[in-house]
Amino acid sequence: MKDSLSLLARIPAHPDSRCWFLAWDPSGTLLASCGGDRSIRVWGKEGSGWVCKSVLGEGHQRTIRKVAWSPCGSYLASASFDATTCIWKKSQDEFECVTTLEGHENEVKSVSWAPSGSLLATCSRDKSVWVWEVDEEDEYECVSVLNAHTQDVKHVVWHPNQELLASASYDDTVKLYREEEDDWVCCATLEGHESTVWSLAFDQSGERLASCSDDKTVRIWHQYKPGNEEGMVCSSADPSWKCICTLSGFHTRTIYDVAWCRLTGALATACGDDAIRIFEEEPLSSPQQPTFALTAHMPRAHSQDVNCVAWNPKEPGLLASCSDDGELAFWKYQRPEVC
Repeated sequence: MKDSLSLLARIPAHPDSRCWFLAWDPSGTLLASCGGDRSIRVWGKEGSGWVCKSVLGEGHQRTIRKVAWSPCGSYLASASFDATTCIWKKSQDEFECVTTLEGHENEVKSVSWAPSGSLLATCSRDKSVWVWEVDEEDEYECVSVLNAHTQDVKHVVWHPNQELLASASYDDTVKLYREEEDDWVCCATLEGHESTVWSLAFDQSGERLASCSDDKTVRIWHQYKPGNEEGMVCSSADPSWKCICTLSGFHTRTIYDVAWCRLTGALATACGDDAIRIFEEEPLSSPQQPTFALTAHMPRAHSQDVNCVAWNPKEPGLLASCSDDGELAFWKYQRPEVC
């Protein structure tokens, strides 16, 4: 299985610091990394190697935990432990911090853009999720503060083609939100994990959501709409989300991140046991009760915890990872041949 995941390059991205998160721009040509050194680095390919194109070091006073590109690729948002979110505007290889969003009481743990580019979500250790509206003049206004979680909120991610927002929390749950009569409401709570939920990823269709946890499992949730052909009961006009698969027994420590490749359907995980794993859905398994096979396992992908895995949005099989060791690694995944 190791041969199906090969190392392309390893870079000391944030030396003497943790590298927390990675985000590809929509074109797949730039990769942003962020770390405990309070900087963002933007990487691009030159020749056969990856080089640092830009260093964004002035925006934050503390660790930068997450970064996210806008759907148009012209803006980069960064969430920091200094309780702020910075919006950086890209002009060629230059980035300027044009807005700093304030309001959270303490560490901002994650930031995500809606597919329209007109909404932004942030979440924090203060247990809240904020939805921000972006207008044509690039003005940002908080339009909703959601207090559905009872603990630190670790991650937010938008549905790939709808204004549906998901959040993951230290309270062991996943929450889903949508707009209703000019306000945002929690429309579903996904329960089943036995410890902190660290990260979330929608598949290409948005009908499935993967969650990963401190309980060492990945859960796959499926959306059933009212009147669905499968006969799944929905208690209201909202779709119902059901856990249809649990990946357990593969990871030996906390799973910090999960990434669903929109091009191939492969699922990658970043784990506290220093490993990267990749899973593929078995071709003959039922869509309502799928089974996933472990198709790649890189035991010592990094020398410390792997914090993030990110699939390139344009090049199938190109995966980036980062770690507490401060390094950024690029991998090529090739689906193993079926005998």
